[in-house]
Amino acid sequence: QVQLVESGGGLVQAGVSLRLSCAASGDSFSSYAMGWFRQAPGKERESVAAISRNGVNTRYVDSVKGRFTISRDNAKNTVYLQMNNLKPEDTAVYYCAARPALGTFSTDSRRESYNYWGQGTQVTVSS
Repeated sequence: QVQLVESGGGLVQAGVSLRLSCAASGDSFSSYAMGWFRQAPGKERESVAAISRNGVNTRYVDSVKGRFTISRDNAKNTVYLQMNNLKPEDTAVYYCAARPALGTFSTDSRRESYNYWGQGTQVTVSS
């Protein structure tokens, strides 16, 4: 099992940047593919970005491509989400999630594929 704790959220103005972090503890972090999801009020939780076990492969939802970057540091058991040029529509609770992955290059954006979730961190972007 793995435990996940997100940090780095906050209240910011449109156009600025934030970096979210997700610290993992427990089982070997490098055994897990990771993802960031978000949930806005009244909406379903959606995938934002995903990264493979080795950090080589990534995928993003279209609305954040070119603005957000997911990365991981397996030595620090941490996954990051760099968010640039934030927009009011990015306002949501952001969650990191982990799934055991046999393939070192696999990524997955499906919520049901992830076994472990953090508690979430709020990101609010004002216009």
